[in-house]
Amino acid sequence: MPNTTGPLVVALLYDGLCTFEFGIVAEVFGLPRPEMGEAWYRFASCAIEGGPLRAHGGFTLTPDKGIEWIDHADIVVVPGWKGSEEPVPEDLCRRLRAAHERGSRLVSICSGAFVLAATGLLDGGTATTHWRYAAALRERHPDIAVDHASLYQSHGRVFTSAGSAAGLDLLIEIVRQDFGPEAANSVARRLVMPAHRTGGQAQFLERPVPVRRTTDVAPLLDRIRADLRAPWPLKRMAGECRMSLRTFVRRFTEATGSPPGDWLAAERIEEAKRLLAAGHLGVDEIAVAVGLGGADTLRHHFRKRIGISPGEFRARFAVPKRHGPGGRFRPVASIPPPCPADLIGSSAERRRESDGSVRDPEA
Repeated sequence: MPNTTGPLVVALLYDGLCTFEFGIVAEVFGLPRPEMGEAWYRFASCAIEGGPLRAHGGFTLTPDKGIEWIDHADIVVVPGWKGSEEPVPEDLCRRLRAAHERGSRLVSICSGAFVLAATGLLDGGTATTHWRYAAALRERHPDIAVDHASLYQSHGRVFTSAGSAAGLDLLIEIVRQDFGPEAANSVARRLVMPAHRTGGQAQFLERPVPVRRTTDVAPLLDRIRADLRAPWPLKRMAGECRMSLRTFVRRFTEATGSPPGDWLAAERIEEAKRLLAAGHLGVDEIAVAVGLGGADTLRHHFRKRIGISPGEFRARFAVPKRHGPGGRFRPVASIPPPCPADLIGSSAERRRESDGSVRDPEA
């Protein structure tokens, strides 16, 4: 794998390692991504204590890098922690504070928030963690405003995320901040996940994800996504699936978890978000492109679902694209000077409302 020269991401290893949380960090930052160019992240993992280290899942790790690697990191990720009751070593806290002081970003996933809280760097700010740990974090660190509902939060250069999967949302957001929305979309597609969920989105669904009893509607979903500009009345959808209206609505809801109109409106808003972040089209053009007709309709749906206007969303999330040699991505922010040569090689080691045209006949 070719060397990269971008920000050095260091993930912490500890006895009792949360395997999933560590795995998603390695997946996002440690995999070879030649399409991103030489400016992509470098990645390393380091042990904060002597090994071998046990990990969830019944295996052990023998790390080859020690805690001193924190001193070289541009981004330090704490992938979970041993437990809410487990003390955080003072040497680790000291190194994290020093990293923050020199400009590094600190990131936690799930219970890793207890480590960042122990440094004192979250005092006076807002943080999140898995909702099961929120009360304990609040009790142990009363100077932190603990948000038990958000997917992720930031306090300056200190980032915290909720339970395991929310860590992916935060990591994708960091990629978006560094490399822009197209790079974040590319990484998300490879992970087969949505490209953007805002940090303020709720940690858990109000209803369980449905069991997919049929895949009859799957080809229709692909056709709709490929042509959101077109009108998609319920009768047309059912006809393309060769079903009666009543049968179609039932099977569609079983497969997607939403009535057809709700699903369609959500897809249109997701595409509008992507186009807003790309920054090439005006709000009126985007409204037409996603099948919402005009800017007023887009603004209505956007505020109802996202909580802000399209203009506010663009101001927050549109990142200018910059490309390196060969049209490849490079970070928008200036890249820190490379670490020593041995560090540069570390990468080798490693929705819901009707759009007005669709109605449930049973409603």
